[in-house]
Amino acid sequence: MAAATEHKLPLDPKYDQYTFPTTAPEAHTGHPGHTTPEQDAKVVQFRAELEKEGYTERLDTLSLLRFLRARKFVIADAKAMFTNCEKWRKEFGTDKLPAVFEYNEKAEVFKFYPQYYHKTDKDGRPVYIEKLGKIDLDAMYKITTSERMLQNLVTEYEKLADPRLPACSRKAGKLLETCCTIMDLKGVGVTSIPSVYGYVRQASEISQNYYPERLGKLYLINAPWGFGAAFNFVKGFLDPVTVEKIHVLGSGYKKELLSQVPAENLPVEFGGSCSCEGGCELSDMGPWQDPEWARTPAWAAPKEEVAPKQDEAAVIENQDPGYEKKDTEGQEGAQASA
Repeated sequence: MAAATEHKLPLDPKYDQYTFPTTAPEAHTGHPGHTTPEQDAKVVQFRAELEKEGYTERLDTLSLLRFLRARKFVIADAKAMFTNCEKWRKEFGTDKLPAVFEYNEKAEVFKFYPQYYHKTDKDGRPVYIEKLGKIDLDAMYKITTSERMLQNLVTEYEKLADPRLPACSRKAGKLLETCCTIMDLKGVGVTSIPSVYGYVRQASEISQNYYPERLGKLYLINAPWGFGAAFNFVKGFLDPVTVEKIHVLGSGYKKELLSQVPAENLPVEFGGSCSCEGGCELSDMGPWQDPEWARTPAWAAPKEEVAPKQDEAAVIENQDPGYEKKDTEGQEGAQASA
């Protein structure tokens, strides 16, 4: 396969209405702005095959590239993954969740399983934190249900796609599609594994099967004795690209973690200096809360508001050579004559 060189991401005006940069910061083949002609052709073929089967949603170029990368650009495999995802979205009611789901019990649930997005790492990506050692399902199920916990998880994944990552991309001036994840294993023991395995397995399957290519870096901190050795065995079965993203750290994790996450963005309990009013766990602080970078997410906006405004498109085009400005005047004329 020919080597990828940086170039404008070929966009489809029917589906690609981006209001943020579309060139990935690292020149990895298959990533936006670093694709080969063969990979670009596969995106077109992939979209055409999905359209032929009646799909009309999530056919934008960035989404299709994520599914193709997840399946090594084998179209048949990517198609199977995509169609399974769409089936799940329909059955789970995923499209409606961000606009209607209210997790009013969040503050109480977080006492027994904190999991939240909080500010950004040094690459500008959202930081996602889970404290696995705090999980107490018996206590949580007196407050909520496993179904509502999974609905909240899915809602947060949808909000990661929009508005979190677009806001981070605008602020960084480059395309950001992944997260920096911190999983705190402090308190995780052999006896607690069976009680939490079922939920964690479901959550992991949702992430892997329906939200591909969202992991940037994963820090497993406070790893108990023997965990590192076990992981060294397991990683022999993992994709080398995934292995590169995972860092297993013991209790002396702070220096390495702070090399990736600025101290002012990292909660005090993990060695940073951030102490949000009301607690970092419930603050949801990040560029997605800043009017300078945040935009109304597509799932919350009328369709006519989703397309980028002309002045915003001009700014992004200047920021990022991978951003392709739309011919909005031509589109409006076509809509008027329809």
